Amino acid sequence: MLSVGCRIPMIATVLAALSFPQSTHAQQEPASPNPSPATTATPARRPHIALALSGGGARGLAHVGVLQWMEENHIPIDSVAGTSMGALVGAVYATGMNTKEVRDFVKTIEWDDVLLREPSYDQLSYRRKQDRTAYQVGAMLGIKHGLTGPNGLSPAHGVGLLIDRIAFPYSTISTFDDLPTPFRCVATDMLTGDAITLRDGSLAESLRATMAIPAVFTPIELNGRLLADGGLVNNIPTDIARSMGADIVIAVDIIPPLSPRGKLQTLAGVLDQSISLMTIDHDHRALQLADIVLAPDLGSYTVFDYASAEAIIRMGYNGAAAKAAVLRPFALSDAEWQQYVDARNARKRAPEKSAGTLEVAGVKGDAAQHIEKRLHKLLNRDLDLNQLDARLTHLVGEGRFDSLGYEGFVQNGVPGLRIVAHEKSYGPPFVDLAINVNGSGVAAFDFSAGIRLTFMDVKHRGGEWRNDLLLGSSNLAATEYYQPIGDTHLFVAPYAFASKIARNAFTGQTRIAIFGDERAGGGLDLGYNSGRRSELRFGYQIFEAKLAPLVGTAGLPIVRGSTGQLRLRYIWDGLDSPSVPSTGTRVMATLSRVLQSPALTSPIDQLEVQTSNFIPTGPKTSLFFNLSAGTTFHGTAGPFQVFALGGPFRLGAYFPQEFLGNHYGYASLGFRRDLYHLPQFVGRKIYWGGWYEAGTAFNTPESVVVRGTMNLGVIAETIVGPIALAGSVSPTGQSRVNFSIGRLF
Repeated sequence: MLSVGCRIPMIATVLAALSFPQSTHAQQEPASPNPSPATTATPARRPHIALALSGGGARGLAHVGVLQWMEENHIPIDSVAGTSMGALVGAVYATGMNTKEVRDFVKTIEWDDVLLREPSYDQLSYRRKQDRTAYQVGAMLGIKHGLTGPNGLSPAHGVGLLIDRIAFPYSTISTFDDLPTPFRCVATDMLTGDAITLRDGSLAESLRATMAIPAVFTPIELNGRLLADGGLVNNIPTDIARSMGADIVIAVDIIPPLSPRGKLQTLAGVLDQSISLMTIDHDHRALQLADIVLAPDLGSYTVFDYASAEAIIRMGYNGAAAKAAVLRPFALSDAEWQQYVDARNARKRAPEKSAGTLEVAGVKGDAAQHIEKRLHKLLNRDLDLNQLDARLTHLVGEGRFDSLGYEGFVQNGVPGLRIVAHEKSYGPPFVDLAINVNGSGVAAFDFSAGIRLTFMDVKHRGGEWRNDLLLGSSNLAATEYYQPIGDTHLFVAPYAFASKIARNAFTGQTRIAIFGDERAGGGLDLGYNSGRRSELRFGYQIFEAKLAPLVGTAGLPIVRGSTGQLRLRYIWDGLDSPSVPSTGTRVMATLSRVLQSPALTSPIDQLEVQTSNFIPTGPKTSLFFNLSAGTTFHGTAGPFQVFALGGPFRLGAYFPQEFLGNHYGYASLGFRRDLYHLPQFVGRKIYWGGWYEAGTAFNTPESVVVRGTMNLGVIAETIVGPIALAGSVSPTGQSRVNFSIGRLF
């Protein structure tokens, strides 16, 4: 790294040539109402100071601390050039924010959610929530161009909306020189390998491009180029800072040092070192163009340590303070500083308060019309950006778009709102995957793997053709055509299915056989979909069924025949996760009228209600309680309608289907607490928890026997879905160790 000492002669030469007394600035003419970029950024007879801010992921938050120290010490910044995270921090400052506002902006970013491949679970549409609940492998694929996936782990829709909000007042500027502080950023042309300096056009799209780390964030199509992170070719843009008319270039270098041998024992360590080695020569050459180099000591913090934002910002501040002797000669007096601040503030723009017209860029036809219909109510009224963000996120949560952003424009003097859509390049059709493993030992082990193929906008807008295939211990082939009726929330959904699952049979507490439960049939539902959280369905279902022994005592009876039933089902899903929620409620209520079925002598009515409730008690802990109950009223359930208890979260110390009856009741109460934060590309968190269960399945009130189970376990949210391990013991001595992969038991 270049020593600051070797640049001192140049600094001294600049200061000597300019040779300005501090009193001179107090006598200058005030800035004109519409000053040019040069006269605003650099008052007469003082050096033009430019910052070059390097990329570096979470380590780039140190730039905020550097800016804070310079602001507190009245050192003016006349232009900024940045790459990746350096560009984001630099751009936020360039739009006129002071460093407190920059720091507050950084705090608003939920860094754990930046790498999510789609909006959080509670922001998804109800149909996509169904997908995530049933198919939890964290890898969405598509077959639009053969079986492919996205060209990045995350489209960063959420952080993109934050960028849009910052850039919105400057949507109509002709060049980034028109910002309160002139600005440049760097991106890499992924087709040619060229470094592209972004100096005009959409500020928001430029920032998306410079931050698009290959394989992490999806590249951005901009002006015919496919652009990604500028750190690949110019991570410390001192040359660009110099080209902006700078007399003094201050480079802030937050690139991590090369790792020692001991940290090269893993694939991740070797890849990280390889990237550093590929860019090290570029970085050294860039630093030679700087007059002052600030290199804060960021210790062992990595590019993914966003949870340590406050500590990294503080280290950036300390890094600037360590070079105070070199920086303070450029400090302004209080009067001069106020003049500088006033001139900068005079160039700030306020966002438009309303929009009179709407247009959509990036998509055409039905997709564009759908976006317009969902947003037209925002026109010709006070523009609520929070509401706009929410509606765009809900549109992304429907599954068609990687991200949606916005910018302003003016047409015939009327302010307008332009929605910038980025469609997924790999689908539809979309492919979701599932791996389901559960059991409690060799004698009770199930493995299944599955795929869901979803075609969208079939025949009409909103129409979906969903196809499921699950093979293994449990087998399922199913298809459903879902079609909204016009522009309403009503829908029609014909479907067909064939399934085979294993069911245990017991005499007392002794398992005597395993039966195969086979069903094949279909049905038609009419319903109401609220959009995100609930669905109501009513329909008729008919299927042929067979219950035959697979393992166990020979001579057990085979039950077969046709079942026909009317069914009304309501589901409310207000949880914030499909696997390990921290807050929210889920309710499922099913009312059935079984008209015919094997072993039934007359129709029966059944009602089942299941609820899950999570209440946060702190940032890491939530309480939960689950209540379920079912009844056959005054009838007797057949073998295909009987209620069952036993197994994880259904009395975990017992086998699945160990207790059967015409009626049942179940309750559990427990807690879950964060235990460990997994690396970003492995999963999210590991939790531990404990819960007590009590339940009964019975035929008559006289036969009620309530059984309990105490449970203690751990659950990890991973890219293959939740992985859970729990020990269960009953007050009467039964015990089991249950495990699952892919779905929570």
